Amino acid sequence: MPGIDVARLLWFVAERAGFLKTFTHVLDRYVKHDADPREILACVVAMGTNMGLRKMAEVSGISYASLASTARNYLRPETLHAANDAISNATSGLPAFHLFDIGDQIHSSSDGQRFETQIDTFNARHSPKYFGLDKGISACTVIANHVPINMKVIGAHEHESHYVFDLLYNNTSDIRPQVHSTDTHGTNQVNFWTLYTFDYQFAPRYRDLHKKIGSLVGQHPPGHYGNWVIKPSRKAYDELIVREWPNVQRIMVSLAQKDVTQATIVRKLSSYVRQNQTKRALWELDNLCRTRYILRFINDVSLRQAVQKALNRGEAYHRLRRAIAYVNGGKLRVHTEAEQQLWNECSRLIANAIIHYNTALLSRVHEQKRAAGDHAAMELIASMSPVAWQHVNLFGSFEFGPAGAPIDIDVLAAYYDDPAYWAKVLEAASEPNER
Repeated sequence: MPGIDVARLLWFVAERAGFLKTFTHVLDRYVKHDADPREILACVVAMGTNMGLRKMAEVSGISYASLASTARNYLRPETLHAANDAISNATSGLPAFHLFDIGDQIHSSSDGQRFETQIDTFNARHSPKYFGLDKGISACTVIANHVPINMKVIGAHEHESHYVFDLLYNNTSDIRPQVHSTDTHGTNQVNFWTLYTFDYQFAPRYRDLHKKIGSLVGQHPPGHYGNWVIKPSRKAYDELIVREWPNVQRIMVSLAQKDVTQATIVRKLSSYVRQNQTKRALWELDNLCRTRYILRFINDVSLRQAVQKALNRGEAYHRLRRAIAYVNGGKLRVHTEAEQQLWNECSRLIANAIIHYNTALLSRVHEQKRAAGDHAAMELIASMSPVAWQHVNLFGSFEFGPAGAPIDIDVLAAYYDDPAYWAKVLEAASEPNER
């Protein structure tokens, strides 16, 4: 693909998605002048790439004082979250977006990505597996059709499963997943029931599925199922669920009203004595949902493939996110948890912009092939991923002023309109090694 520098790419996405309008001054109506978009974009790139404002001032020609003032007044978690939503919404409106549906559904996934911190903060904790003797944090991100729709920074010591529902339910973009997958670390004893209550289908991938088969529950005792290969280990505790149903309803209503987060509820329930009846009822409801899912997962090969495909998209985003935050070895060097959230939101914004740019180009090429009736090329485009950054220049000096010649997607799409080019691509895709 033709190369493009990140500053020009951000201007292109800003014109299409209008995300620069979301950066409002912290004093709001008391300010008489608008923000300089060049300075906002420079601050986003400085924080998103771990470069920092001082280094950005050296390579962009914008003074450090101006960048620091802009970052202090305009860059907040709220404005960056709104900017990311604007780009995500613009991406969801592109024709190629629904080419990435899995089984005619928006199938999302979430996973945590660890980042080492050079400065101790409250949530920076040890994790020998990822940081050795150092400390770090985890950035949990929800990916839907390759688009990062929500993100939260947590401590490396916290369990990712406690935040799965919070990430989905607090998603403010127009992209609404129907199915959600995680790896084993995203599962706990309430997630199946909680997501089922709010019309999400929870579809995790278990590392040791055979161990979970031994915890299945059924409507009848195990003896009722004879010599079946797979059968429940015990009868479900129906009476417990009926008795504790009013308390379960109160917990679900609290979650719906956002009075409390799922992470807080899980922490509180887990701190109770083991005989707590409400906790047991929630676990039993979760057992029923998990039993139904595991039986379907064993029987349905398409479900297993869909779950793996959704998780692979999350891993692809992590590689893009790691490539963006290339400076300082990817290590965060901020002093507070608020700054950690801020810098990670900037990285998500850059990734969102790259994915939007690639999706816009794929959309235009797909329209060309549909008009030409080239179904083979259309199927190949549907199997491609917009998570690619080899053509984006994230290094060097930057010029954040509006580009003299705007990017023309039609000209870029025409680059791929050569039948000889597609003959080579289709031939390569038909070979197993190349695929």
